Amino acid sequence: MGQPVIHFEIMGKDGPALRQYYTDLFGWKFDNSAPMDYGTVDGRDNGSEGNMSIGGGIGTSPEGYGGHVTFYVAVPDVEEALVSAERLGGTRMMGPEKVMEGIEVGQFTDPEGHLVGVVKVTM
Repeated sequence: MGQPVIHFEIMGKDGPALRQYYTDLFGWKFDNSAPMDYGTVDGRDNGSEGNMSIGGGIGTSPEGYGGHVTFYVAVPDVEEALVSAERLGGTRMMGPEKVMEGIEVGQFTDPEGHLVGVVKVTM
């Protein structure tokens, strides 16, 4: 069995405006209590009846960075996944980085330049 996609992320210049846009467009409910202007969507609350969607987050990018749209795949070891991505022709963008207690992330671009995230959750 493969490793699951467990999180999506949309980062842009105005996180609150992006969250409002997706609330108005899709009816998504956000928890805005996370640090660094990052609102999260719980897949259990935003899936259709009987179907679960993956959760995600929308936030404001650091100054000078335009943003991205990506997804995160659960992996047992972030460093190992990044090394494998590089060996297979991808490019490491960041990580491993502990973003909060129990969550370590990394990002790479695939051989065509698409941004992909990997995450290890130990909570």
